Amino acid sequence: MKKTTGMDRSITGKWRPATQAVRGGTWRSEHGETSEALFLTSGYTYDDAQTVADRFAGEDAGMTYSRLQNPTVAMLEERIALMEGAEACRAQASGMAAMTTALLCQLSAGDHVVGARAAFGSCRWLLDHLLPRFGIETSVIDSADNDAWEAAIRPNTKVFFFETPANPTLDVVDLAHVCGVARAHGITTVVDNAFATSALQRPMDFGADVVAYSATKLMDGQGRVLAGAVCGSREFIDEVLLPFQRNTGPNISPFNAWVVHKGIETLDLRARQQSANAVALGAFIEHRLPRILHPGLPSHPRHDLAREQMVATGPIFAMDVGDRATAFSLLDALELVDISNNIGDARSLMCHPASTTHAGMTQEARDEMGVTEGLLRINVGLEDVEDLKEDLDRALTAAGL
Repeated sequence: MKKTTGMDRSITGKWRPATQAVRGGTWRSEHGETSEALFLTSGYTYDDAQTVADRFAGEDAGMTYSRLQNPTVAMLEERIALMEGAEACRAQASGMAAMTTALLCQLSAGDHVVGARAAFGSCRWLLDHLLPRFGIETSVIDSADNDAWEAAIRPNTKVFFFETPANPTLDVVDLAHVCGVARAHGITTVVDNAFATSALQRPMDFGADVVAYSATKLMDGQGRVLAGAVCGSREFIDEVLLPFQRNTGPNISPFNAWVVHKGIETLDLRARQQSANAVALGAFIEHRLPRILHPGLPSHPRHDLAREQMVATGPIFAMDVGDRATAFSLLDALELVDISNNIGDARSLMCHPASTTHAGMTQEARDEMGVTEGLLRINVGLEDVEDLKEDLDRALTAAGL
């Protein structure tokens, strides 16, 4: 591979996903390094005054300032965009920086957003609290009700915002239907794809306009750094998102970008194996639980749809054990699985959303979403699934299940 091949879409666009994850976005310096270089710099120098003037005028393609461009960050952005099937991508400091940027860059006072009621707690906070502060109207609906999306449209509706599968109840949105409704009405769809990543699901293949990520999760995959990303058309990224990012600064650090860039090399392998482990573990314990929620299991109400939209159904599932006391007893009895509120990690992690990721929401909102006091969310990792079965079996017994 030549030094700049990884940035040449005429070549990389023909590669298959696993190859794109390892090679896409690679740009090598004059030293010809094998592993992508880490450029820890805030600014750049120039040989003459005209060069810097041309760059700031947009007439020269070089670097100007690391809030706008950085070689390491640019490599990550190209790799994510390539894998997503997007024209462009901008990396962010965290997943929530990505969600906030993807929304605020295109919304103004008087606009209206329709969002899915099942969402990560901070994403619901954006809809329920932040956007209304700026005069942006919001409505939340049952994302599984296809008719509800069109029914919620107003003359000022600008954005549909949802995640699929959703955190933590694993609601699955009919991407083709919802994106089709949005497009017919001139509405932009913003999809949070963190539970799947492009390794398992590509929302743009179903008509999504913008795809946003917490790259902290499966893309890094090892619980090391915070990162986010927003993918879209070149026009959206350069003309709508970039002015917001340039002037507000939710940028990722080069080091964090480098860590995620290296993590993506194994994303395809990890995501598929963790998905398989999740289905096997879920099937093993399902008969002992009042309720289990994983789109990879036939018991999920949108199992068939998930299989149509996804290559594999992801490493995360939720289970309802009845009440908080039982949930805490199960967590306390774990020996192998960690109690942690992160997801996408190569290690298996479990948390109680009502007291962690969704604790900041009102009881009414949690009830609306189905985040009960007995709900537990598990991220299934890369451990031997038989060891995970033994740990869950022991913990379920200790909790009286």
